[in-house]
Amino acid sequence: MNQIVEFFQYLLNSEEIIRTGGLVLITLIIFVENGIFFGFFLPGDYLLFLSGVFAGTRLLDVPLWLLLACIFGAAVLGSLLGYGTGHFFGARLQNRPDSLFFKKQYIEDTRKAFEKYGTSALIVARFLPVVRTFAPLLAGLIHMDFRFFMLYNIIGGAVWVVTLVGGGYFFGERFPWIVDYVHWIIIFFLAVTTFTVVRGYLNARRERRAENV
Repeated sequence: MNQIVEFFQYLLNSEEIIRTGGLVLITLIIFVENGIFFGFFLPGDYLLFLSGVFAGTRLLDVPLWLLLACIFGAAVLGSLLGYGTGHFFGARLQNRPDSLFFKKQYIEDTRKAFEKYGTSALIVARFLPVVRTFAPLLAGLIHMDFRFFMLYNIIGGAVWVVTLVGGGYFFGERFPWIVDYVHWIIIFFLAVTTFTVVRGYLNARRERRAENV
């Protein structure tokens, strides 16, 4: 049991992932987080930013172009897998009971994001924890036109990766001392993530109450 707990703690530790797993593990985690519904809890935003920081300080000995290409490819292909899962197995997923790694409310919250932002939700969703994982799944479930899906998938993936990895690389290269404050960076991203999730939950709860009145 302790080994399982330690494994999940490792998966949530971006700094450890980058130091020990390198580019291969970063790429794998981004693929899973973007494409498989039980990967929603994995680090996304701050893993990208920190990978850029570590590459900028040369602690991660990978050229920027290769880092960007691998993460972008993982994000796009992961979302493509999510779309395929929703397209072919969406009905089965909607009927499965809630569990630790899956709750129907995640799909409902993502559906509301689609209603609010339209197809551009696939771009906005890249910066929203949990929604990022379930957006392509819902796009497949509602049988969104594949051409539009891929267009927004590629644009969203590019904006997300270039913004966070590129931003991290810039800070790492210009301010190498930032690597001594990795934990503060993680806390900052966790605070933003928590705020986003809690606000989304409260908004959805308020809307449900309004509908029941």
